[in-house]
Amino acid sequence: MIKDPKEKNDSESELIPDVEGDDSLPDNTVAQKKMKQLRDELKQCQKEKQEYLTMSQRLRADYLNLRREMEEAQSRIAKFASEPLLLELIELADNFELAFANKEAWEKVDASWRSGVEYIYVKLGTMMQKHGLVEIEALKEVFNPEEHQAIEMVKTDDAARSNRVMEVVRKGYTLHGRVVRPAQVRVYS
Repeated sequence: MIKDPKEKNDSESELIPDVEGDDSLPDNTVAQKKMKQLRDELKQCQKEKQEYLTMSQRLRADYLNLRREMEEAQSRIAKFASEPLLLELIELADNFELAFANKEAWEKVDASWRSGVEYIYVKLGTMMQKHGLVEIEALKEVFNPEEHQAIEMVKTDDAARSNRVMEVVRKGYTLHGRVVRPAQVRVYS
């Protein structure tokens, strides 16, 4: 079936006539072989086009996933970037608490000076909380090895106290939900 070259065709299938079923042409003509070759090339091109499209879509999805993962990683890094400084501030808070623990010596200090130091300690605690540092509640809690570090086991006959924190020796802290320093505790056994 031969088309008039002046006619316009919109679909690719109409541009390449189907001569396989056309009985007006001999079976072994050069035109038939050329048409078959062109049809095979077209199928191959369509197959390659689909492969490239699929690959392009996969690469785009991979890129978007990588970009999302990078943003999450940057967020985690920013969240915990202050950890070394906060650990040093924890040590500073420990020193304040040691000073407060010696009640006899602390009571001898001038009251106005004492209130100033206590104010600084409160401000330090507020600053640590502002940056995501949270004190681990431990006293009378069930011993949790992920949050508590047992430094002593104390025998008890009371079953209700068994495996509970008796005393906090050194406070523990979490930073955005992750333990940065476990609480050192004495535990009933």
